[in-house]
Amino acid sequence: MGRLVLCAVALLMLSALSLVSSRYQARQLFVAMEREQAQSREYEVEWRALQVERAALTSNARIDRVAGELQMVPATPERTLYLTESQIGYVADTVGDAQ
Repeated sequence: MGRLVLCAVALLMLSALSLVSSRYQARQLFVAMEREQAQSREYEVEWRALQVERAALTSNARIDRVAGELQMVPATPERTLYLTESQIGYVADTVGDAQ
């Protein structure tokens, strides 16, 4: 009978230690999950900010304003130089010889 009680107490202690260990691991995993979710939310906020910034930088009004500041003018047919295939070959040969 004494052995049975001793065995039961040992099993009870092992069970209690196992329970404490599993709860500790569960808490650690929960904390890690919360940390990762917070990081994910930060990334989402940063992504949205980058999308807003990209939209602002690529707006037509901004591009027109910056082009004006750089004194750029729109391409017109009068200012456009059209090359034929033979001219392109000549230009490529000339550039190749210069190097």
